[in-house]
Order: sequence, then structure tokens, then C-alpha cells
Amino acid sequence: MTLVMVAVFAVLLLLAFPVGYALVISSGAAVMTLGAVPTVIAVVKLFQPTQSFPLLAIPFFILSGALMMSGTLGQKLVRFAATLVGRFPGGLTQVTVVGSTIFGGVSGSAVAEASALGTMLIPWQKREGYPAAFGAATTASSAVIAGLIPPSIPLILFAAVSNASIASLFLAGILPGLLLAFGMMLVCYVSGRVRKFPLLTERITGRDILGAFFTALPALLMPVFILVLLRFGIATPTEVSVIAVAYALLVSLLIYRDLTIGRVYGALVGTVVTTGVVMLVIAASNLVGYVLITEAIPNAVAQYAQNVLQDWWLIILAMNVIMLVVGMFLDLPAAILLLGPTFVAVGSAIGMDVIQLGIMMAVNLSIGLFTPPIGTTLFISAAIAREPIGAIVRELWPFYLVALVVLGLVSYVPAFTLY
Repeated sequence: MTLVMVAVFAVLLLLAFPVGYALVISSGAAVMTLGAVPTVIAVVKLFQPTQSFPLLAIPFFILSGALMMSGTLGQKLVRFAATLVGRFPGGLTQVTVVGSTIFGGVSGSAVAEASALGTMLIPWQKREGYPAAFGAATTASSAVIAGLIPPSIPLILFAAVSNASIASLFLAGILPGLLLAFGMMLVCYVSGRVRKFPLLTERITGRDILGAFFTALPALLMPVFILVLLRFGIATPTEVSVIAVAYALLVSLLIYRDLTIGRVYGALVGTVVTTGVVMLVIAASNLVGYVLITEAIPNAVAQYAQNVLQDWWLIILAMNVIMLVVGMFLDLPAAILLLGPTFVAVGSAIGMDVIQLGIMMAVNLSIGLFTPPIGTTLFISAAIAREPIGAIVRELWPFYLVALVVLGLVSYVPAFTLY
């Protein structure tokens, strides 16, 4: 049954079917080949995960991010980042990294972040004389920080397949996210000095920084109040996501005063489309999981890893290699939902904490977002910069190195996630 599913899925991907449809068709075909199981089970398994209360957090967090990022707040966040680091070597690309870190606490989506920041910053960098390919590389790579900074959509999905605490995952993702940001800012700084990128001539005073900070403060507080509400058990993740929407509406209406019917409508439409895509993958992955569990594949893989690889560090290395390869061909949500159940079983067999595993998967599979052949943030950045993919990939190698170093720390040093 599993072989049928894998074969059909591979063929559909080669035919350029959307991943969600390919998962539904391939897993449905696998169920139908097993005569002892009624085909109605396929429908039940598709419907079942959509009734999960915690998953309601996904559309609400997407909506809150869309409401905040579609107004003047995005410009104020960029201004704040520019006052902090814009005057240093490679400053304009460092602005992208700082902006990605802050936007990650608002949107929770790397794709949304790459689109919003790339549209604002890449043309500005080009006008100032920065290489367009380097600007696109910075945007494509730094956007994935959103997968770690709360409210992270990938971490919510991992919690759904592993029964891990969303609050614990959110807290554990902060340090790796900041490490990624620091490493990428260092790449931008060194590149700016070595390649002599233009420096901003605008004079920035302490008063300018303080003013920019206060105008961006509502957005900076978003991840803070999310963590406080979750950490102290004041509200559930779903309740926090609803509060985040109310917060975004109040900030836009009362502080920035830029809330319009058009903005609300656009945010709602974008949320519906994005949620529909994610929920289709979630529903299909549940059916895939049913097929795998019916044939005891996760336990068999865990047993095989223990018998063949034996050493825990080799098993972690093997999981990372598998995820790096899968991440090159599947979007992050689909990869987490497909690999999550199996890797939770493998991690449990070697005594790996599920929180550490979740962060390791988020970091690893996020690398696939800016890796050919189908890296989503890579293609978005290339389209905005109007640069060929090859030129951007040549600029990405130091960013890959930073991401792999952080991945190694998260994978083998529990203190980076369990604190």
C-alpha cells in the first residue's frame, strides 16, 4: 500500500500537480488497493484533522499578520531597522535581516515575509547601488526566520502532528531564530566591507532611533504578548490568535489610523486563500499518515535506524540529510506533516526531546525554502529582483553555511532549544 502511494505521488509531482492534490490522490489510491479497508475511511481521514481546535490558530495568526503588514506599519518597521543598522557596511541588506526578524513576530510566514519585505527593500537596495542578486539572496534566506520566531505557522503544524506544546515550541524557537539573524547580519557586514557596498549618507541620531523605536513598538510587542499569554497559561494558542487579530485591528484603527474596508477585505481574502492551501495539505497528510501507520512504517523506520545506524548522532545526521533532500522538493508545511510522525517515533527511540526535534525540523526544512529547484522564497525574491536564479544561488552560499551551523547546534546541543 505504501509503495503504491509513493509511486503515484512521485508521478504526480513529475507531472507538476499541486502537492495537496498529489497527496490526496496518491493516498486515496493506496487505500483503495487495500481491499479490507472501506474507501469511506479515506473521506473520514481527510475530514478529521480539519476539526482540530488548535489548528484554528493558523488562520487567525495569518489574518493578524496580514492586517498589520498591509498598512503603514511595514514602512515604520523598515524605518526602525534602517536607523539601527543602515549606516554600517552592508547596512541595507542588514535592514532586510532585522526586518525579517521583526516581521517574523507579526506574520509567522516566510512566504508572506519575503513578498512584503522584498517588494519594499530590493528596489531600494538596487537604487542605492547594491547588487540585485545579493539583495534577493538576503531576502530569500532571512525570510525563513519567520518559521522560528513566534507566531510560527510551521511550529503550530509540528505541534499538531506530535502533540507537543505550542507554547514550548514558540519559546524554544526564539534563540535559534536570533542565531540565524545574527549569522546572516554578519554575512551582510563582511560582504559590505569586502565588496565595498555603498553606505547610507543619511545622518542618524539617537533621537531618530528612539523615535523610530516608538513608532514600531506596537509591532515589536506582538511576539512578546503572545509568549506571555501562552507561557503563563493565560490563554490557549487559539485564543491568543484571536486576541492577536483584535490587537492588529486596534493598532491599525487607533494608533496608525490607516485601517480601511479595502485593507480588511484584502487581508480576509489573502487569509482564506492561504488557509485553504494549508488545510488541504493538512487533510491530505492525515490520510497519508493513516496509510503509514496502518503498515507500521514509523515504528519500522525507528527500529531500522536503531539496528543499522545504532549511534544516536548518526541517526540525527541521517534525519537531517533526509529532511534537507525532501525540503528541496516539498513545501515546508507538507514536509513537516509528512515526516513529522515518522521522525517523532525515531526521535523517541533515541531519547530525543520532541521540542528539540520540532525546532530541528523547522530549521532544516526552512533551508529548502531558499534552495533550488523549487525554493519558494528564492523564486519570490528572484521575481522581485528580476535576476536569474543561478545568480542568486551563487550569492547564497554564505547564508547556507550560517543556516547549516545553526542546524548543527540545534541538532546536537539541546541547550539551544531546551532552556
